[in-house]
Amino acid sequence: MAGVVIVTGGGRGIGRAVSLGAARRGYSVLVNYAGNAEAAASVVGAIRAAGGTAEAVQGDVAVEADVLRIFEAADRLGQLAALVNNAGILTQKGRVDETNVDQLRRTFDVNVIGSFLCAREAIRRLSTRHGGKGGSIINLTSVAALLGAPGKNVDYAASKGAIDSFTTGLAREVADEMIRVNAIRPGIIDTEIHLSGGDPGRVAEMRAQIPMKREGSAEEVANAVLWLLSDEASYVTGATIAVTGGR
Repeated sequence: MAGVVIVTGGGRGIGRAVSLGAARRGYSVLVNYAGNAEAAASVVGAIRAAGGTAEAVQGDVAVEADVLRIFEAADRLGQLAALVNNAGILTQKGRVDETNVDQLRRTFDVNVIGSFLCAREAIRRLSTRHGGKGGSIINLTSVAALLGAPGKNVDYAASKGAIDSFTTGLAREVADEMIRVNAIRPGIIDTEIHLSGGDPGRVAEMRAQIPMKREGSAEEVANAVLWLLSDEASYVTGATIAVTGGR
């Protein structure tokens, strides 16, 4: 087996596609979910039906106690090999002067602090400094970090800008400890995140602005994640792969 991979927000969208793809490549998959137990159970069921190993664990990555519990569950599956920091939220769209502090805190708690906490626990298991054998951390950023999402979700864009800096700094910090840290930058992807963010027409609205004139799929993003996890990317760290259709 390739070891254990934790996929935060692994029950739906990109997380689901990563979880299923990782299982096909021999990983035991810890599928983390925040609230949708049914979706996570569906992923686990599909992996087990195909002969793979998977467990689902509920937990809010913004809550330290939940993060510890997620990683303890992964430890029971076997030796950690990788973390995919996929969990993220997109709050209701609006201008900055319409934003409230609770919205800001929730966005940064999940998208930024959650990624830090999960990476911290992964490093404690993967780093040769802590007796580990190395591994990989993949962060999910967004094209919004480069474009700013004006009039829509500047808070979300700013949180993903923080992930860009986090990826660069962490990659250099642990490069000699056999941990590779990279990021994937999705563009407009056909997932449920736009609906949850109160903008269900976002994909159709943005399609004409994409050079390839189509949205991406969760599977296309997952393929990039899985390549970065593989030995084919053994000399790649501190990189961000854009899966944006040229945008």
